[in-house]
Amino acid sequence: MIVIDSSAFSKFLLNEEGWEKVIPYLDPDLEPHAVDMLTIETTNVIWKYMKKYKLITREQAIGLYKQMTKLIGEEVIILEPSEKYLQEALKIAMDYDISIYDSLFLAQARNLKAELITSDKRQRDVAREIGMEVEYIK
Repeated sequence: MIVIDSSAFSKFLLNEEGWEKVIPYLDPDLEPHAVDMLTIETTNVIWKYMKKYKLITREQAIGLYKQMTKLIGEEVIILEPSEKYLQEALKIAMDYDISIYDSLFLAQARNLKAELITSDKRQRDVAREIGMEVEYIK
């Protein structure tokens, strides 16, 4: 079992540099998990690519959103409610000065005894400090 965070999933979905390194972690045999925050954060990244960075069109943004929801609907990634991990995430956030958003994935991975897959350096560093298995995808 693994936990994939929004930074790694967004890298894959938007074909950012190194996106192909995420593919092996979407293998159903690995039982990829994420908190439901993944869809919100990834949708925000899609919006930024369209509105702020002007790298994709509105139609492409809608298409990427549909691809994301299809992957979630087909349970390529199994989502769990963020609320389930919120108290533990708050403790991690306070102890390590990291956002609640990132702490949710850390709390989920720790609770599931799963490796965390991330493209976020700070999240990687905190995972290591906590003693968790983490794969950083640059």
